[in-house]
Amino acid sequence: MKAPLTRAEVANNNTEDSLWCIVDHRVYDLTDFIDAHPGGSVVLTQVAGTDATTAFYNLHRHEVLDKYSDLCIGVLDGETPEVVEQKPGELSLVPYAEPSWLRKQEKSPYYGESHKALQKAIREFTDLYITPEAQEKEKDGTYISQGLIDRMAETNILAMRLGPGKHLYGKELLGGVVKGEEFDYFHDLIIAQETVRANARGFQDGNMAGMVISLTAVRQWLNDEELKERVTQECLSGKKKICLAITEAFAGSDVAGIRTTAEKTADGRHYIINGTKKWITNGMFCDYFVTGCKTAKGFSVVLIERCDGVDTKPIKTSYSTAAATAYVQFENVKVPVRQLLGREDNGFTVIMSNFNHE
Repeated sequence: MKAPLTRAEVANNNTEDSLWCIVDHRVYDLTDFIDAHPGGSVVLTQVAGTDATTAFYNLHRHEVLDKYSDLCIGVLDGETPEVVEQKPGELSLVPYAEPSWLRKQEKSPYYGESHKALQKAIREFTDLYITPEAQEKEKDGTYISQGLIDRMAETNILAMRLGPGKHLYGKELLGGVVKGEEFDYFHDLIIAQETVRANARGFQDGNMAGMVISLTAVRQWLNDEELKERVTQECLSGKKKICLAITEAFAGSDVAGIRTTAEKTADGRHYIINGTKKWITNGMFCDYFVTGCKTAKGFSVVLIERCDGVDTKPIKTSYSTAAATAYVQFENVKVPVRQLLGREDNGFTVIMSNFNHE
């Protein structure tokens, strides 16, 4: 337990050789931190020996104090910190900061006990594991760690992000807070709302967003059942990654204007894919590409596995490169026809049906 300190003691430590200040009734010794302060030493010398609470919160989020908690040497005698520190998983006490159905005095016909249990569990998971990595990756632009992917796979968070369906049946979801057979679109909404609390836009897309908008199409439209189940298990286990490759530089998301072609071989057993895709989320680290192509009489969607002839290059966008946004080039890529989603020339139906959840 750190000894209580007085404001007089703080006032006496007002030089570069011994620099203390107060933030929210806590005393911080910044003597050894002065040279490392991102804003320079002058900012700290200006508040040396004083209560710097207002100055601090004008410039920083409260989480900065957590990062440098080792600099705190005690609490002022007879005083109590006023800022409420939320523990992982806790609800905010700020009015209207939470959905109304989470308030004790409110009741909803749509949310039951399993929804509340899931909300609490996924918020705690996000606070403990997703947010710290998200903030780090958002800044340095590197991709999501395999460790976090494995955690989400083990708890079936990856599977829940696809929405309700048979892929959840029999699975233990976040320790059993909800049964896979009972998982509905309100559970799905909770997963989406809680995971974005990491507050890192680029990383949020880098956190398997490509899988969320592409594996659903594979699940619904891939005709080869054995291949469908293999790809599903590979992706939901985190061993392989998948993304949606529709957008092109010349056509944007206008599927009618795409130029990537899928031409059948003479024996009719394979497609030869040629073309490019742009702004493909997660494309840099993906193993599978759910790809929109021009076929003989229209538009088709084909599952392409990364192989020789598939090349990806990073694209810098207005948010973090943690999203792994890619320019993808397909050059004479040979793909078995069993990897067609739906019917040939009927890809528009495949993509439009996928947009509901996407």
